[in-house]
Amino acid sequence: MHLAITIDTEEDNWSDYESVPVLSNIGRLSELQNLFDRYKVKPTYLITYPVATDKNSISILRKIMEDDRCEIGAHLHPWNTPPFEEERTPENTMLFNLDEDLQYRKLESLHSKIVENFRFEPVTFRSGRWGFDQTVARNIHRLGYKVDTSVSPYSSWEKYHGPDFSEYSPMPQKIQMGNSGNPDSWILEVPATIGFLQDNYDLCNKCLKTISGSALRHFRLIGILDKLNVINKVCLSPEPDNAEKMIRLAESMKRNGYQLLNMFFHSTSLQHGLNHFTKTKEEAEELTRRIDKFLEYASASNIRPIKLSESLKLQLQAGKYQVGNQGRIDP
Repeated sequence: MHLAITIDTEEDNWSDYESVPVLSNIGRLSELQNLFDRYKVKPTYLITYPVATDKNSISILRKIMEDDRCEIGAHLHPWNTPPFEEERTPENTMLFNLDEDLQYRKLESLHSKIVENFRFEPVTFRSGRWGFDQTVARNIHRLGYKVDTSVSPYSSWEKYHGPDFSEYSPMPQKIQMGNSGNPDSWILEVPATIGFLQDNYDLCNKCLKTISGSALRHFRLIGILDKLNVINKVCLSPEPDNAEKMIRLAESMKRNGYQLLNMFFHSTSLQHGLNHFTKTKEEAEELTRRIDKFLEYASASNIRPIKLSESLKLQLQAGKYQVGNQGRIDP
């Protein structure tokens, strides 16, 4: 089993669509990287346009990258990535809701700044707020990206004007570029790792979807089932879940035949007060402890850390990615 760690590396005020970006949290990455170095982990920092164009952020991240201690990928927030042609609306904070041409020009703008300032061609991508579909996939493929990690399994963002990934599993997916006419034209989707502590993922997901779509949702039945350990949906992320749950999820993934874990979180969680995950200093310190404890488990369990881009070679060798309905991310 292998482990990739993907970090949305972004501005402090990422949810403020009007203010000038502030980047104080990036200074916390050096300490985090020291933790990764102890476990020989090479994380993938997925950076936004403000990070890719900030002199101090570039200095910190480029040094880590040039020492071969990490990988740099792209993470696009439409509201602070030029060109600024779209109307400022909640819908347009999701990249996939923009016109295909405007999507591409924003992606090209971010991509070119990473190339210019890091002297490196990024090949890994995550769309901000999970705003991803086949059109975004086609656009990043045009720019040479090989691996995407914008899918959050068993989750729907429709009430936030986003995509519905509730039928997607954590299995890597081969996304075919349907209009290219070339069967070898595709990118690899490596979803964020979200799963269940129970073994039948499909059944657990079906039960939760049934409850969510019925009057039973008003009785907080999902929370009750979680407390009773009947159905436990867990993220491989130190933001919503503790180390014990993440370890149990990894064991569940292993039992179910998954060979690739993808831990995910935001750089802003390293500095308290910037998001709802770490409102206090103690919560920020706890987040780091959770990462440390999980990495200790992973090391002892011979779970090998990889850069996200290395998943492409692994999956090609193993031939393990989903096909059929999940081989295409529809608009």
